Amino acid sequence: MSTKETMSKINAFRDARNWRKAHNEKDLALSISLEANELLEIYQWKTAEEGNLDREHLKEEIADVLIYSYMMADNLGFDVDEIIAEKLVKNGIKYPIKETN
Repeated sequence: MSTKETMSKINAFRDARNWRKAHNEKDLALSISLEANELLEIYQWKTAEEGNLDREHLKEEIADVLIYSYMMADNLGFDVDEIIAEKLVKNGIKYPIKETN
């Protein structure tokens, strides 16, 4: 599925429930943070390996973070693939590969 198809499905889900009015940029930013904290909770008091065992819960929380992130990008008129590509270029400059001799 392409990013545009995913965004279309997210918006259709939201619009069918009349949730658009609650999905402004501020509230989406808050929701991203809250869902990211739910993702962290999976690992609280566990080793990484133990947390990784809860795969279904991990998938759900990662999906929630991504859904809210996609919605925020869409609200702001950002193309998700484009902004990720731009950020990878910036990160490549900021964190160059170090040659070892």
